[in-house]
Amino acid sequence: MASGTAPGAAPDLRRVQIFQVSTLYGAATLAAALDAGQFGPREDAHRLLLISHNAEIPETALRLETMTGYERIAARFDGTLDWNETIHPYHPAAWAPRPEEAPLWQRVLRTAWGLGTARVELIVESIQVNPAKALAAAFPESSVDVYADGLMSYGPTRSDLAQSIAIRIRRVLHLDLVPGLRPLLLSEYGVEPELVPDSAFRAVLAEIAEASVAEDVRNGAGDSPVARAIAAEPTALLLGQYLAALNLLTAEEEEELHIRMLRGAAAAGHRSVVFKPHPTAPVRYSQALDEEARALGVRLTVLDGPLLAETFYERCRPRLVVGCFSTAMLTAAVYYGIPIARVGTVEVLERLTPFENSNRIPLTVVDHLVADLEDGEEPAVPGAAPDSLAPLVRAVGYCMRHKSHPGLREEATRFLAEHHAEPGIAHHFTPLRLTQLGLPGASEPVVQEPAENLSRLRRGLARARRG
Repeated sequence: MASGTAPGAAPDLRRVQIFQVSTLYGAATLAAALDAGQFGPREDAHRLLLISHNAEIPETALRLETMTGYERIAARFDGTLDWNETIHPYHPAAWAPRPEEAPLWQRVLRTAWGLGTARVELIVESIQVNPAKALAAAFPESSVDVYADGLMSYGPTRSDLAQSIAIRIRRVLHLDLVPGLRPLLLSEYGVEPELVPDSAFRAVLAEIAEASVAEDVRNGAGDSPVARAIAAEPTALLLGQYLAALNLLTAEEEEELHIRMLRGAAAAGHRSVVFKPHPTAPVRYSQALDEEARALGVRLTVLDGPLLAETFYERCRPRLVVGCFSTAMLTAAVYYGIPIARVGTVEVLERLTPFENSNRIPLTVVDHLVADLEDGEEPAVPGAAPDSLAPLVRAVGYCMRHKSHPGLREEATRFLAEHHAEPGIAHHFTPLRLTQLGLPGASEPVVQEPAENLSRLRRGLARARRG
């Protein structure tokens, strides 16, 4: 079993912190929390960065270690580990130890990673799914901290947790992407959220940008994707998310979505535009955009390097960022003061299934806060959450996971009674879900008489056969 670069455990090792990450954005969040002292003094624990590659085909996906700025993040840790290598040939999203095998796997991991008998603390993302669940199962005596690196932290936990895991979770660390909005994540288990300071996160983003500059100097400043994009003097950045991979859109629909973003930016007067595709997006997306840009008379630059969008914000400061519901839209506004606008958010929201899909809350937040570029709304920096946002998010969260949040029913009922038919609110709820939950705005109840009659007939036949 490969163990990355983790050194062997020192004889006096007493406490080990394992930080599980799958994205550079998440790693940057952890780095900011470390810098802010939220995990105690560095000398008090042996810190290991555990990298997991969760793409459907990890071998073909962009590796976190290749992204600009990774080395500076990794320098905060005493060693790195590779989860994929450790559990090979299993996939990290699918594998977890069976309950009866958990003690054996803990011994295996302690040996492979040089942990000895040290007390282990786990810091993980997405505790409701693997690999975080697998780690928690393998180390059943370990405390767990959860960090959230995006807008999903404002929504409910997507699935139930075993009580043996839930009772060990100490806090949810999250960025203040929507100032004034409190996360629902893990709140049903009494877990309190804790903010990662804005100043610490911004400093980490600046550090990553410095790494990008240094990389340009080493490789020839005019030849890097960032340098070429900056040289084009762009005023707008378009964010691709590759929603087809999430089955939220078809590949053709997402291609058209990006073209709509470009048209909206051009209509707003932007003549030099950068498109940052998702790392796993097909090449043809940028080809279609290039054709549209020529037709519109817009200079288009594709920023396809292995770097965060925030690195571009730091180095270029565009005057507009456009997306569908990417977290990077909110970081542009909150940490850089860049006006943002949305395209296609309502369509994706209205097509989202099932209702409890965890993308629903990010879509809800962006739809409610961010200007619609195609409707002619003026792009803006949203600022603090309006008074209307928290009740909306909590009502949607209740409808998504009503069994987990029964205490929100009264509040959701009151909100829907007052607002369910209002423009800007109605499309966040489906009549079917409101009917299922008996909430204001429900459609007419489905008549159950034929089914009830059939049930009575079946019971009568059963009694006749027995008699």
